[in-house]
Amino acid sequence: MANAYVLIEAAPKKARAACGKIAKLAGVCSVHLVTGPYDIVAFVEGRDPAAIGKLVMGRIQAVDGVGRTITCVVV
Repeated sequence: MANAYVLIEAAPKKARAACGKIAKLAGVCSVHLVTGPYDIVAFVEGRDPAAIGKLVMGRIQAVDGVGRTITCVVV
């Protein structure tokens, strides 16, 4: 099993809605609205880093309001 933190920049006034949609995605363990340079931080899991990449690029980045993401794989 692999885990990662995903740092997410959201479009103005879309962070709350995006956070709710991300929370419902399979593989997302927790998601929080935060202050600072990022708007949302999600903790995700997958069977390996490639699965995490597919989750982030294929599902999280497709959520309306999600801008740039940075994925930090837990080592």
